[in-house]
Amino acid sequence: MVEKAAYEELKQRISELEKEAERNAVKNEEELQKSESQLHTIIKHSNELFYIHDTKHLLTYVSPTSKTILGYTPEEMKKKWTELTSDNPINLKGIEITEKVIKTGERQKPYLLELKKKDGTFVLLEIDESPVKDASGKVVAISGAARDVTLKKQTEDRLIKSEQRFRDLFNGISDLIYIQDFEGCFTSVNPAMCKAFGHREDELIGKSASDFMKPEFVPAYKSEYLEPLLKHGHKEGTTIYFKKNGEKIYIEYRSVLVRPKDGEPFISGTGRDITERILSERKVAKLQEQIIQSQKMEFIATLTGGIAHDFNNILYIILGNTELALGEIPKGNPAYSKLEEIKSASLRASRIIKQLLNFTHKTDHKLEPIGAVTVIQNALNFLRSTIPATIEIRKHLTDDDMVILADPIQINRAMMNICANASLAMEATGGILEVIVEPATIKAGSIKNFPDLVAGKYAKITIRDQGPGIDPETINRIFDPYFTTNEKNSGMGLSIVQGIVKNHNGAIWVDSRLGKGTTITLLFPVVDAKPKVEIHTIDELTRGTETILFVDDEEPIRIMGKLMLKRLGYKVKTCQNPREALDLFQSEPDYFDLVITDMTMPGMTGAQLSEKLLKIRPDIPIILCTGHSSFINEAKAKKLGMAGYIMKPMSISRLAKSIRKVLDKGLKTES
Repeated sequence: MVEKAAYEELKQRISELEKEAERNAVKNEEELQKSESQLHTIIKHSNELFYIHDTKHLLTYVSPTSKTILGYTPEEMKKKWTELTSDNPINLKGIEITEKVIKTGERQKPYLLELKKKDGTFVLLEIDESPVKDASGKVVAISGAARDVTLKKQTEDRLIKSEQRFRDLFNGISDLIYIQDFEGCFTSVNPAMCKAFGHREDELIGKSASDFMKPEFVPAYKSEYLEPLLKHGHKEGTTIYFKKNGEKIYIEYRSVLVRPKDGEPFISGTGRDITERILSERKVAKLQEQIIQSQKMEFIATLTGGIAHDFNNILYIILGNTELALGEIPKGNPAYSKLEEIKSASLRASRIIKQLLNFTHKTDHKLEPIGAVTVIQNALNFLRSTIPATIEIRKHLTDDDMVILADPIQINRAMMNICANASLAMEATGGILEVIVEPATIKAGSIKNFPDLVAGKYAKITIRDQGPGIDPETINRIFDPYFTTNEKNSGMGLSIVQGIVKNHNGAIWVDSRLGKGTTITLLFPVVDAKPKVEIHTIDELTRGTETILFVDDEEPIRIMGKLMLKRLGYKVKTCQNPREALDLFQSEPDYFDLVITDMTMPGMTGAQLSEKLLKIRPDIPIILCTGHSSFINEAKAKKLGMAGYIMKPMSISRLAKSIRKVLDKGLKTES
């Protein structure tokens, strides 16, 4: 009975299990159908194309989205997918990857495939495939999903092109472009920035802009750049930086604060290297200053000429009357020696005026053999009257007869500029200005700063002052045009001196220390030639008996001229103005043997008067006298047909000699 009961219970249990199994089977079938339905729904509404193809690339299944993506129905897609590919080389890579999946059974990375749609257009698909294997692990098919990425790819291409254009612009633009963090350190720079600073990109990135400034400007970088920029959102200006090679550059910049929505704020800026513009503007300014200075010099030259004319007339009166007085009193008279002093002073004043005219007027600079000691001595004689008495001039002049090929006017100008600077340096304290002229033998390459200086004998001129000296930074700029540390100085002095020395094939250098004064050394090559010298002889006064017409608008000169000519034995008639002289000469053209006329007179110049006289009588000899004229010189006077040209003031002996040369058919007079 027990066994039967147990059997029935087991049977009942088996029946319940069978019923439960039937229920589970129904349920699983329902779940499977539901899953399949969901899968079909997903595939149907998906934007991707799902497919299966065999190892021969024949499509065995294609999802309905093929109609949307390619224009083909799933049935129309039942062929080799390779028949749908375009000629795009990108497809070769796709076929290669598919073959690799079939061969290795390993899933590969997604790839791109370009297929031809039913309407003839092309679509770019991103393919993601997996191998399908049988129980033995053999690949029997490939399942995959294709996504239309045409628009995405086009967008990416446009983005890449846009980024490339931006990169090309960033790299190719001549302006400087940079990005900085809030500490002012560069995080990005373009090639133009690297070129301007002379550094590689990696040498700029991470560095602050202040690292390329002078140390004394670094504290102001934060207070005058970063803080205003962060406060106001922008900052612009011009800053001086230094390149890798130490060269100074001027950068004009504009920086702005950028606060992106999805990132950290940063400083973006553009700049421009305006070094050339700054230097050009400075050159223009210097040229303008030079023009102004030139105009000043022209004005001074004109003024000097006018003063020289009047002053020479005054000296002529003083010198002439002194000589007349000397001829009227015996040498034993106490007044005789005093008159000699007046004559000597007049001649000295005349020489100073001549030097002044040479210094302020443009002349054709001709190099000629001159004695080095003589030209420096003459310069110092002129210099003594121009510097304060608190400055003592000590000169040490060699006895050696050194001859240099030079323009004495230019040498005088160089000495004036150097000594004027020395005088300004000692203006407050006084001191000694020492000038040494001595011979020197230079070996090739023996002078550090002048390795190309030709070996040979030189005249060495040393000018030493007891001023405060020059600091090392300033001494490197003293030859720059318009550079000066003294408002009384134009800044052209040493620049002009350097040019003069160079034109004379010489050399100049400066040695100075603070508190130890300044020494300037000049070298001029010595030449084997005889110096040009002026020969002054004291001859007996040459006399005559001819008749002379003397024309001058100043009465004292007319009176003195008449007395001088009469003392020489000549008969004289004087006229106050050119018109009177012209009328007198026209009335008696053969009465006069010689005409002496002043140049500057009211109504008519001496040159104009001479032209009219020569028309009346072409053979009349005429001597033109002038204290100074910018319109005529000896050569022009000769060209106009005048027989002689004399600069005032003139001594009675010069006048006598000039007259006889003209009357005795001499063609040239002493100037």
